[in-house]
Amino acid sequence: MATITQTVSPKCLEEIANDQFLAQEFDVVDELNRAAQKQKYEPKYVPRNIAIFAALHVGAFIGFYQLFFVAKWQTVAWSLGCWFLSGLGITAGAHRLWAHKSYKARLPLRVFLMLMNCMAFQNDVIEWSRDHRCHHKWTDTDADPHNVNRGFFFSHVGWLLQKKHPKIKEMGGKLDLSDLLADPVLAFQRKHYLPLVAIWCFLIPTVVAVYGWGESAFVAFYTAALWRYCWTLHATWFINSAAHMFGYRPYDAKITPTESIVTTLTAFGEGGHNYHHTFPQDYRTSEMPWMLNLTRVVLDFFSAIGLVYDRKTVNDEIIQRQMAKYGDGSLKAQ
Repeated sequence: MATITQTVSPKCLEEIANDQFLAQEFDVVDELNRAAQKQKYEPKYVPRNIAIFAALHVGAFIGFYQLFFVAKWQTVAWSLGCWFLSGLGITAGAHRLWAHKSYKARLPLRVFLMLMNCMAFQNDVIEWSRDHRCHHKWTDTDADPHNVNRGFFFSHVGWLLQKKHPKIKEMGGKLDLSDLLADPVLAFQRKHYLPLVAIWCFLIPTVVAVYGWGESAFVAFYTAALWRYCWTLHATWFINSAAHMFGYRPYDAKITPTESIVTTLTAFGEGGHNYHHTFPQDYRTSEMPWMLNLTRVVLDFFSAIGLVYDRKTVNDEIIQRQMAKYGDGSLKAQ
């Protein structure tokens, strides 16, 4: 699969789209949507998942109250810091590095991002990346785990409360995951996932606050662990839901992903979603400036010290041509 770099020679837009890893397969999408119209699918809810997420949100509300009225200021700062660190495990790790292969990272950084991904607790990287690759290749179909055509609630959290549509398993089985399965860091994570999650998502955030500045274990657990975890989940989920419904489409007006400043802020640079689905292998994931793309800032820092290399981007000329030809006009091509 060819990749796009800043030195790429200009090509037609169709060639650019086809060259990028995880470019959407529009012909397959049409076939899947036609097939979906011919058969009615009855969702099957999973009571255990509903109970777990309900309990998590009760705990998160308690933690949210404690952040404002009970917790020490160090605990508030630590909870926000854990949000950022666990967020990087998704944005820089599972998403940009492993799902999209938009850059390469040396072993120390891959281990760090894997551990931060455990702190985020959104399934191991191999499963997360498989679902995300389905999402990009067959967006808004029954093969998309969080198909926005099934409504805001489903694309936000409902997809985790139901059994997956059979098409996800069928189409996902056609994906090449050899790069993920061959990574020893991801193999280690998958083998030891639950203990790693227990340590990094819940134990460490609590213990640091308790022994670091004498926070109550009760308060530390409900703020730095439960509230932070729940909030990180929603920050990711809003990319699946809100960033496919509300916003503008300056790069491709015919697809559902949108640009949104709000989701860009809450997900550390992931909210330039129309750009991202148009150019899925650009490590920046958006045209947003550094101040709105903290994940890019982190990756550029690690590149400067030699832990990140082969960052893939799209030529500015190609971006401008795409915007002028296919965008909704909300941003003017320069």
